[in-house]
Amino acid sequence: MKSQMKKKRVTPIPNNPCNERDQLCINPGCFFCSMGEEDASLRRAGITTCFKELFQGENHEQHVLVLSGLWHIAMTQPSDPEFPSLGIFKCMASLIHKGINDSHWLLANQNIYIPYYAAHIIGSYTMNKEEFAQVAVQSGVIPPLLELLRGRISWVEQRVAVRALGHLASYKSTFESVALHEQEVVKLALNLASTCLEVVYVDFVAVEENKRVEYHRNLLTRGVGDLEMENRKAEEWASQLQCWSLYLLNCFACKDRALDLICKKGFLKDLCDMWGGMINRTSPAGVGLIRILCYSKEGRKNIAELPKVVNALGNLSRSSDDWQYIGIDCLLLLLKDTDTRYKVVDVAAPYLTDLVELNNLGDKSNVGETITKVLLHLKPNAHKVGAVLQEVMNLKVDRREKEKVLSEEKLEERKALVSLIKQQANHKFRLGKVEEALVKYSEALGVCPLKFRKERMVIYSNKAQCHILLKDADSAISDSTRALCLSNPANSHGKSLWRRSQAYDMKGMAKESLMDCIMFMNRSVKSGGETMRVKIPYHPARLICKHMDATWLFATARSRLEKTMQELNQVGGHDQNQKQPRDHNKTMMTMMIENTNSHMHGN
Repeated sequence: MKSQMKKKRVTPIPNNPCNERDQLCINPGCFFCSMGEEDASLRRAGITTCFKELFQGENHEQHVLVLSGLWHIAMTQPSDPEFPSLGIFKCMASLIHKGINDSHWLLANQNIYIPYYAAHIIGSYTMNKEEFAQVAVQSGVIPPLLELLRGRISWVEQRVAVRALGHLASYKSTFESVALHEQEVVKLALNLASTCLEVVYVDFVAVEENKRVEYHRNLLTRGVGDLEMENRKAEEWASQLQCWSLYLLNCFACKDRALDLICKKGFLKDLCDMWGGMINRTSPAGVGLIRILCYSKEGRKNIAELPKVVNALGNLSRSSDDWQYIGIDCLLLLLKDTDTRYKVVDVAAPYLTDLVELNNLGDKSNVGETITKVLLHLKPNAHKVGAVLQEVMNLKVDRREKEKVLSEEKLEERKALVSLIKQQANHKFRLGKVEEALVKYSEALGVCPLKFRKERMVIYSNKAQCHILLKDADSAISDSTRALCLSNPANSHGKSLWRRSQAYDMKGMAKESLMDCIMFMNRSVKSGGETMRVKIPYHPARLICKHMDATWLFATARSRLEKTMQELNQVGGHDQNQKQPRDHNKTMMTMMIENTNSHMHGN
């Protein structure tokens, strides 16, 4: 069916012919005429008849017009009960079924659009209302949605099918109807989450403009966009396809269902890289599912066995990512579980130690105190991280108790001493004696009272700069993170953001470096004021450009495609620089997905 679609060229959806005042509609079952009926009872009766007869009618052009109109209504008025009560779900299910099983009908006129619109309409009406979801399930929408999820047409229809199934699985009353197909649904969602970026890239983004599936182009841009808009929308839709697949998996994971499938080691590792880039920042993506798994015994057990996942959570916990608290939450859950605690403590404790002075993080309060309690509950002498945990004890318990008895006069004396030592450190730094300056900054921190958070922030940030010059990226990240925890609000100190971004760049951590760099640039723009001309710093701008390419949503898919092309060239005896015809896409896509699936299901 996919090869047939590529040959079929269709034009954008035309305007509604019944909108012309001078044109008399002679179709007694016209949907648009029924919608314009002033009598409410006649209007409802007419719409009901249209829904019953739509998938049996012969007016192919009006099919698409009606579906396009219904799609717009469902998008703008998803809570309106009129259409769900008149049989829209049964009609949409029938249309999807017809499109899947009758290729001649699907490829006639513009019917190729219909399954997409039908699944989208189901998803929109079931998005907010559980009672609508119940009606949809009773109307038989799940089997045709499953057919689309299996890829019977294309990735575009899979996108709206997984969205609709995710809504149905999110309600208690309709979850079991989806769970009747649990094994298949979960396996399909796992596969989609892992391979959809490659599919969209190879089947659309990497395809020459004049060889792309035309109805995909029209759906992406509504028929009025250029190549740049197509690519931008394809990136957005690919991100949504992955995020909605993860959401569907979340619906099972939060009920401790299908964990044996979801917790495959290969897939858990892949979750760490399912970020979504700058396209879908409102979705927690892969880490959101990891968090759900951390709330279950089996999930924690499997995650604790994978250092890559624990390290990814640690990097997230001390980042400026919107989902920083998810990383912290996951690490704390792993440390609270006596069965996983000592499997992850060596990795998790150093990350969390940098965060013990964090007060508030968004709407989360006393974050540092919560971290401290968990860390101090461990037995520091029994592990390699004993020195790290002893540091927490000294900082949060011993020093706090000692400083409680200090008078205001003594505190001011300490503050003056700190200022003097810091000046000495600054002088050594200016002379190029970086290691000596680092010693002095550490000395200043040792005497600086905990209540002087701003002073401690500056000293930690200066230490981070010393570590950068000494090429010690890990220490620079640690100290700049501690500085950012002391800033108010958290993660708002510009110099520390820039220094940590540089340190992450030194380690090749593109995503983390990009996030900090963008946050730093935002701070720079805001500090410039609304009326002032803001000068964009050269080096941060250059770093952002560098990492935008490395963190592009399709970056991995692009590199895999290039590698697969080389393998095909070698097998076929072609010159690697020779441009290959586009009909090799299917072979390449098969190879790429097979490699991904092999990795995903590996132990």
